[in-house]
Order: sequence, then C-alpha cells, then structure tokens
Amino acid sequence: MSPESSSGSGVTRRGFVALTATAAAAAAIPTPLAAALAPGSTDRRASPAPAPAFELEERTIAELQAGMQLGQYTARGLVEQYLARIEAMDRQGPALHAVIETNPDARAIADALDDERRRGRVRGPMHGIPVLVKDNIDTADRMSTTAGSLALEGSRPARDAFVVERLRAAGAVILGKTNLSEWANFRSTHSSSGWSARGGQARNPYATDRTPSGSSSGSAIAAAASYCAVAVGTETDGSVTSPAAACSLVGMKPTIGLVSRRGIIPIAHTQDTAGPMARTVTDAAILLGVLAGVDHADKATRASGVTDYTRSLDVRGLAGARIGVARKLFAGRSIATEAAFERAVAAMRGAGAVIVDHADIVTSGQFDEAEYEVLLYEFKADLESYLRGLPAGARIRTLDDLIAFNRAHAREEMPWFGQEIVESAATKGPLTSAGYRKALARSGELSRTKGIDATLAKHRLDAIVAPTQGPPALIDLVNGDPSGWSTTSPAAVAGYPAITVPMGYASGLPLGITFMGKAWSEPALLKYAYAFEQATKARVAPRYLPTATLSPSSPG
Repeated sequence: MSPESSSGSGVTRRGFVALTATAAAAAAIPTPLAAALAPGSTDRRASPAPAPAFELEERTIAELQAGMQLGQYTARGLVEQYLARIEAMDRQGPALHAVIETNPDARAIADALDDERRRGRVRGPMHGIPVLVKDNIDTADRMSTTAGSLALEGSRPARDAFVVERLRAAGAVILGKTNLSEWANFRSTHSSSGWSARGGQARNPYATDRTPSGSSSGSAIAAAASYCAVAVGTETDGSVTSPAAACSLVGMKPTIGLVSRRGIIPIAHTQDTAGPMARTVTDAAILLGVLAGVDHADKATRASGVTDYTRSLDVRGLAGARIGVARKLFAGRSIATEAAFERAVAAMRGAGAVIVDHADIVTSGQFDEAEYEVLLYEFKADLESYLRGLPAGARIRTLDDLIAFNRAHAREEMPWFGQEIVESAATKGPLTSAGYRKALARSGELSRTKGIDATLAKHRLDAIVAPTQGPPALIDLVNGDPSGWSTTSPAAVAGYPAITVPMGYASGLPLGITFMGKAWSEPALLKYAYAFEQATKARVAPRYLPTATLSPSSPG
C-alpha cells in the first residue's frame, strides 16, 4: 500500500493509506529528537548494535553461484548459514522480526539441488539460491500463507502461487515467509507499517526504532540484512518500492500483467503485482526474469518478449536518455530528501542524461479518491474469491467472517488499531456497480492517458524520476504511522512499472529515487537504474543502530 496521505483524517483518499507511512518531515519527529537535529548535535545512543560476523553478508547471486561452482559453497550450506543468520538477527540481536516462519523442508530441497549440480544440471542463475517470500504468497508446503493474520493461521493452499512455481522451477530454495503489514496494510487508518499479529512489529535495520515501511516490510528487511540474496514482495501502491527505499534496496513494481497474480492474497486485481527486492539492480533483474511469465490462469499476463533482463543493464545506459523530473510530487516535502535528490540529478547529468525539469504529472493527486474507491470494491470481490478457494476447514470465507474473527480476537488482532478499511470494503457491492465502474474509468484516465502517458509525450521523455519518499519515520504503535508522502501512486494506479534505487542517506536513514515509465518499459527502466547505481554506488550496508545517527553527513 502507499505511504502517502493528505492532511486531515487518518486515511484520506490520497494514497488512502497513511498506512505504510515513511514520513520523514521533522514535524513527524518528537520534540526531544527534533532538538537533537540542531547543527553540531550528537546522539550518544546511536552506536551499532552487535551483529555477528557473517560470511554471506552482501553476497550477490553471481557471487553465490561462483562459490557453488568452485565448491566453496553448497545450496545446503547456504541454507544453513542463512537460517543461522535469521536466528541471530531476527529472534535475537537487534530482533528485526522480518521472518514469520522458515521452511522445514529447505534443507532437503537444497540437498536435491546440490545433487542435481553434481550430476551436471544447473537450471540457471537461481539454482540453489535461498529466497524469502512475503506471507501473502501461496506456498503449497508445510508453511502457512496468512497475510500476517491469525484468521488464516495454519492455512495451507493446495497449490503454489505462480511466482513460487517459477522460483522452484528455476532452482531457488524457498527459505521462508516474511512478515508484512497485516493484510498488506489494507486494514486500518491507524496501523503501524510492518506489524502483523503473527509476526509482531518489524524493524528497520538502519535504525531499529524506525519503520521499515510496508507492506513488504519483512522482505525488505530480509534482503537488506542479508537473510537471503533476494526476496519477493508484493505491491498495490508502494508496498515494494516504499519498503525498498526505506531499507536502502532496489525494488521493482512491474507492469500489471508481467507477473501473474495467481496465488497471491489480493487487495485489488487492477493494481496488485509481485516484484523483486534486492541489494543490486543486477540481482533484481535476475529475479524479475524468473517471476515474469504467461499464466493462463491470469488473463492479464502476457509475454514480455524478455527472458533475461540482465541484458538490458548498461553502465552507459543514461547517456542520451531524456529523464523528466516530476517536481510537483515532492517539492517542499523534505529538505534532506530534496538535497539528496539534487545530487542524484547531477549524477545523472554527469552520466549523460538529458534532464527535463519540470516535467510534472499534472493529474497527480486528482485520482486518489477514485483509487481508494476502486480498492475498496476490488478488495471485497478479490479477497472473498481467494478465501472461497481455500481448502476445507478455513476459518473465514468472507469479509464479514474476517471482521467477526478480529472482534473475537481483539486482544491479539487489534491491540492498537482497528479494521475500519475492512469494514468499509464489506459494505461495497459487486464489480458491476456504477460507482465502481466510474471510479475505475477515472483512475485509468487520470493516471495513464492524462497522467504518465501525457507527461512522457509532452516532454519526449524516456522516463520520469522523483524521490521515492522521505526518510523512514519513527515507529509508533500507539498512534500508528504519521502522515507522510511518497511518489508511488502514479505508476501504481496506472499499472505501469517503477523501480526504486538507493540514492543516499539523511542522518543515516535511507533515501531512494524512483524511475517510472510507460507500460512494459522494464528493460529501459532497469538500464537507467543500473547506470545510476553504478555512477553513484550510494548504498551502504545497515549497521543496526538503535536510532538515527542525527548527523547530517552520516551515510548510514
């Protein structure tokens, strides 16, 4: 879900979800901490939490594959090391709460893949690579798929999600299920991003008192903290790109239809998609190539014509590219974010890009009401369809069942916030309703035809850029996420691709830059993102600080 919100009541219709808030404005910081931001101030609390040495920290897919090829690693050994890492960092140490459960069959799967390798069969770059997937993605194994809710605890779907089928076929080891903002953050106007009843409150590895954002909180933390090489998240509006930016990752939201939605607990079929989360653009490209594909059970999917997205990566990829700055999306939001963004723009110019500033999406903010209405209707229709398809014995089959379960288990499910969004969705009619059809048409027209498409055409652009959001806000379970801002909605509502890349830090807190473009432009966006990444090399590994460094010059 989107971290955006506008002023006023809780979830206003802009990004409807003050739900994943990544608010970074000083106004969101309590007075004692705000005072510490004065020039020359120091914060003695910001010392690194002890983190055990870890051989696989920051290892890329290529490095792991090279190690297995040379006999330095085995898939079984990688699984063992990553499981030990999860135990040390998630359950103990900084207690990041990124993983809800690990796969009891991971070792056996890895053994089988090692045997294949010994017999000369290597399926591809993901062979033997452990991957964590978000807990709203079906796995037909001994793990549950619950969207973080106790209402689905023990739910074991009869079939893998399409993306899990693709991962298994590529030789990946499904290592476990990651924590998330419960029900992908479409539950309450006052929720805390990264909290679920099953997983507890997930924490940002760069400063553990800060939000990891959401809803793919656990997948972001897991990739950032080297629990795995890459992870899979899902997005409706910001749920991949927002936590990726908050945890200094690369995160890509594909065009709707590039990746099948089958077997993913839904919010809204017109905006839902799975996407890769990784520490490098190269690893994100590798994972996207596995996730993408035609699924005859999902009519929106179609062949992209690309099987290897790494072929698009070019260190000179920005040379001659016309990149538009959508300044209206972020102007005046955060001084630190804008300063980092101006450095990013200078880096793109230095890499040969033609910068067009301003290249605003003039309709931004005009389709938020319509988007929220569409999501309410589709959440009811799509989630109830998913629940009806669960095996016998499922506790819930309708939104009314879910509402009743949460009320009956309020101490565990609603200790700090409620379920106003679910209750609102439960009142909606079918997708044949005139209100839904009008909202859907308005969303499409304003986000696509008069939005991104019009901006690209008017300025003859190859892509549009903006900061993904501001630095991550403090976790506040009592009040929920503070109102914040992001630039995720135009691409999300349009169903178009967007990729966020680390662009710097503010007082040690991660900042990302988003490249967005027309439908099916993933190869071009990956090319620009890779060139930017290589020109800036902005990302640094997390240090698991208990709080922000509060030093403007600190990288992380």
